[in-house]
Amino acid sequence: MAEEIRAEMVANVWKVVATAGDTVSEGDTLVILESMKMEIPVLAESDGVLRELAVNEGDVVQDGDLIAVIE
Repeated sequence: MAEEIRAEMVANVWKVVATAGDTVSEGDTLVILESMKMEIPVLAESDGVLRELAVNEGDVVQDGDLIAVIE
């Protein structure tokens, strides 16, 4: 079953660490968001394959926006 990872706040995508097709483990950093001069890592919440990465560096995400899909 696919797991969607969504933004929990308004933030800028500061750095993309993973790419679609990567095998990830729970706790791996996928992207790093920046909000109010703080860096917030977005972590994989389960083991699997990163099927979709829906953001690019420099994007602005809103609360609830899709960041990634892990299967």
